Amino acid sequence: MPVPSIAGLQRRIEAIQRQIGTLGSLRPGTLSQQYNVCGTPGCRCKADPPERHGPYYQLSYTWHRKSHTQFVREDDLPHVRRDLANYERLRMLVDQWIDSAIEIARLERQERRNPQRKSTRKPRPAAKLRASGR
Repeated sequence: MPVPSIAGLQRRIEAIQRQIGTLGSLRPGTLSQQYNVCGTPGCRCKADPPERHGPYYQLSYTWHRKSHTQFVREDDLPHVRRDLANYERLRMLVDQWIDSAIEIARLERQERRNPQRKSTRKPRPAAKLRASGR
């Protein structure tokens, strides 16, 4: 696998930034289906076998360290699913951005530690230089 260059990684970050700008509406969370049992005696949900009421769609998420739950109308499902997919795409793109930034930092550290040398020979330690009379 070829070693990425700093310029290539910077181009990758710029492409990620452009993709983030096109995402649209975002919504964190998980969408689930709920089936309920009511309190009405003789209702179908109390039959044997029970036929529960539903499905009801529920969006659950944590934001600013608070848990939230919202019921979602069936008509709103396509919009909510799109927003959830956009949020997941955002998280993936941000992870790629961070991975690229970490790799750039590693390559820059490596360049500072190992500048291009004209000679491939290792320099002799200072103690040996003095002992040889040079």
